[in-house]
This record gives sequence, structure tokens and C-alpha cells, in this order.
Amino acid sequence: MSADGNLVWLFVVLFLLAGAVLIALAYIAHKVRRVHLMTYRLSNEISSSAAMLYRQMEALQALYAELDLGRALPPTRGWSASPDFLLLIASHARAARPRMVLECGSGTSTVVIARALQLNGVGHVHSLEHDPTFAAETREHLRRNGLTEWATVIDSPLRPHRLEAQEYSWYEIERIPDGQIDLLVVDGPPMPIGLEARYPAGPVLFPRLNPGAVVFLDDADRMDEKRIVERWQGKFEKMQVRRHDCEKGCVSLMIANELSG
Repeated sequence: MSADGNLVWLFVVLFLLAGAVLIALAYIAHKVRRVHLMTYRLSNEISSSAAMLYRQMEALQALYAELDLGRALPPTRGWSASPDFLLLIASHARAARPRMVLECGSGTSTVVIARALQLNGVGHVHSLEHDPTFAAETREHLRRNGLTEWATVIDSPLRPHRLEAQEYSWYEIERIPDGQIDLLVVDGPPMPIGLEARYPAGPVLFPRLNPGAVVFLDDADRMDEKRIVERWQGKFEKMQVRRHDCEKGCVSLMIANELSG
């Protein structure tokens, strides 16, 4: 091969090597950028988680101060209500002094509401619970805190209910005590029961709300609960809806003097 031919091949090899190096550098730069973005997102998530944890600790401390608790509360967060939601309903119960409180789903919130009523010296909370194990645990926590006089946990199995051409699995209506409701807390049934599992609370219980009564819905950031609130608003016209900045989202619904639906 001539010298000119060798030179051409040399240029070709160098060109290919340069291309390979450029491709490698581009790949490395892409990976570095992805790592940078992942690190940035992770840093934000850690900061947000730390901020939320600190906020929940503040809310829990405020809750103990608000209720002057002498014993530890059952666990919060996770499946249980978060401290900020518990503080919200405790503060409302202390200020509004409700006589009849109805709760869909028992647990730490039952203890918190019962203690608020005890401090008020008036009222009773009735808590519907479909799970016998959870019901027994809540009763034990109430007993340990000396609150059995202020709360009743009702074993209320889930039964099929047909509402507005749809079927739901919801609490046994016959177990719900009579009387007008001053405060309604909706934190059950759990979402795995079915789509929009908490919707029946509206058509079944809202007509029994006293004028000025308030409904608190936990987990309001979930799509199911957002749809439920929209449907409630469509069915019951005279409601004031307020969103609260709680860990899992919370909506309160203020009932007007006359509720149509």
C-alpha cells in the first residue's frame, strides 16, 4: 500500500476513534446529568420528608398540650390519622363543644375526640368500626385513658348499600345511633374496600347534621376523596368546603342552616 493510502487509513482510524471518544463523553455526560438530577430530587425528597416529620412532631406536641394528656396516644401516621389532622379535630371539638359526634372508622382519633369532650364536660363520640380487632384495640385505649364514659365503639360490619344506581360496601346502617349530629369525622372505610368507599357518608348521614355542624374528611389528597367531595358538593348545595394543609390532606365541610340534597 502506498504512503498516501496509509495516510488515508490513519485519518479514518483517527476519525473513528475521535467519534468513539465523543460518543463515550456524551454518554458519560448524560449519566452524570441523570445522577445530578436524581441527587437533586433525592435531596428535595429528604428535605421535604424532614420538614414534614418536624411538622408532625410539632403537631403532636401541640396535641398533648391541647388535651393535657397524661398517657401516650396510640400510634399516629401510616394507616392511623396524622398528628396535624388529630390536632385539627381536637381544636374544633374543644371550641365547638359538640354534643353528638359520629366517627366513621375508630382509632387514635376516637381517643383524641373523647378526651376533648371530657375536657368540655359534655358530648359523646360514637365510632363505627367494621374490624373487630381494631374495635377491641380502640376500646382498650379508651379504658386505659379513662375515657369509656365519653366514647362508644360500635361493631358495624360492612354491608352492601345501593345508592344512586351504584353499590357500595359501607357500615351497617342499623348500628348507627339515633339523633342529630354536631360533628362528623369520616376516616373510613379504608380505600381497599372499593372505589369511593367513603361516599355513602354523604347521602346517609348529611341529612342528620345539625345546622352549623362540621364534617371532617381525612386523606383528602387522594383522587378517590377528591371525587367524593365533588359529588357531595353536587348533591348538597348549601355546603362551605375548606381545604386544610394536613399531611394526607383534609377537607372540612360546614353545613348551612338548611341542607338540600
